[in-house]
Amino acid sequence: MTELKPKIGHYRYRILALVFMATTINYFDRSIIGVMAPTLQKLFDWTNKDYAAIMVSFKVAYGIGLLFMGGIIDRFGTKIGYTISIAIWSIFGMLHAVIRPAFSLIGFMGARFGLGIGEAGNFPAAIKTVAEWFPKRDRAFATGIFDASTSVGAILAPFIVGAIVSVDGDNWQIPFLITGALSSIWVFLWLRTYQKPEVHPKLSKEELNYINIDSEEETTEKISWIKLLPKRETWAFALTTVTDGVWWFYLFWGAKFLAVQFGVDIKNIGLPFLIIFLMADAGSLIGGYASGALIKKGWSINKARKITLLVCAIIILPVSFVPVLASKWLAVFLIGLAAAGHQSWSVNGYTMASDVFPKKATASVIGIGKTVGVIVAVIADLALGSVLDTAGNSGYFWAFLISGLSYLCILGFVHLLMPKMTPLDDNLNYIHS
Repeated sequence: MTELKPKIGHYRYRILALVFMATTINYFDRSIIGVMAPTLQKLFDWTNKDYAAIMVSFKVAYGIGLLFMGGIIDRFGTKIGYTISIAIWSIFGMLHAVIRPAFSLIGFMGARFGLGIGEAGNFPAAIKTVAEWFPKRDRAFATGIFDASTSVGAILAPFIVGAIVSVDGDNWQIPFLITGALSSIWVFLWLRTYQKPEVHPKLSKEELNYINIDSEEETTEKISWIKLLPKRETWAFALTTVTDGVWWFYLFWGAKFLAVQFGVDIKNIGLPFLIIFLMADAGSLIGGYASGALIKKGWSINKARKITLLVCAIIILPVSFVPVLASKWLAVFLIGLAAAGHQSWSVNGYTMASDVFPKKATASVIGIGKTVGVIVAVIADLALGSVLDTAGNSGYFWAFLISGLSYLCILGFVHLLMPKMTPLDDNLNYIHS
């Protein structure tokens, strides 16, 4: 008689759904200003340098936030840390709506700064949640699912903004208020639902065993940044986040580029963004599934992750040609292809951190790495804003060229720093099989 295998259960996907929801709210909130950028720039008479300063304010705060939010989440746990993060970004997101024209520049810089502090906790908390609730073999796919929500938020923003805000800027405050209501619902559901797997009353023993099937047992002793900073693996992961600057370029400058190059306004940006970010969603899911499938076929984690990253880097290359194209839809397609490649790259980059580091250090490593990405993005924003004001739209040529070529170069350095992706134990010593 054939022995029936016990059902594992799928409660972990309920937790993942909440992470998906939080990240959707995060990116909807983050994307609103990029969608309204051409309209707000005219409404408040901002120069490109002014707009860049507002973007830099967010990113500086995001970088500062990453320096301590990851540590807070590792110290106080995902449940409390995630709640603190979303509460902060929701308050400052809604504060955008009370800014008056006379103080628009300093007001938006202040509101974006607070938004950046709060939003800095999302990815460390999300990656830590996945590390806690999924075995290594499934983490890339789980990360791909929640990372796809970044595109969902970016897709919703132009359609909701386009339906509410006029080309002249009437009702521009309303989209900033929407996220407050959504965040309140999320906090209620999160506090009611989340517990660590080991103590969750609704998690079956079979599912808990599956979650821990390929993880080392860990102690509760905290790992300080002082111990993480000297590790080559920390900086290998940090290098993969340098490309965050490219993603933010699409998110915050994409609508401005399409407006200047092809005359796309706030009422017509929805379809181009839908195409770009649906392709990005596909990249998240395919990239997460692909490396996981290769691991299940017997490939090493090292080989599966890095081959997937290489494929991503190759399909991103054509975006370098976007500024010289005459066709709007071909440009949108190539940006979408690059966005898909980036999201697949990002999913596997995040998962590399949890592949190598113990769960209790994951949020801190994500925080350190993404801080590096933010620093690069700040420099890129300042440079692009300056070039656009002084040399015209030729600045977009260099932005897209660097966007296309950077991934291959970065992957080479990642491999030099971390050639074998040997896991680290509870004391950050190498685990040799």
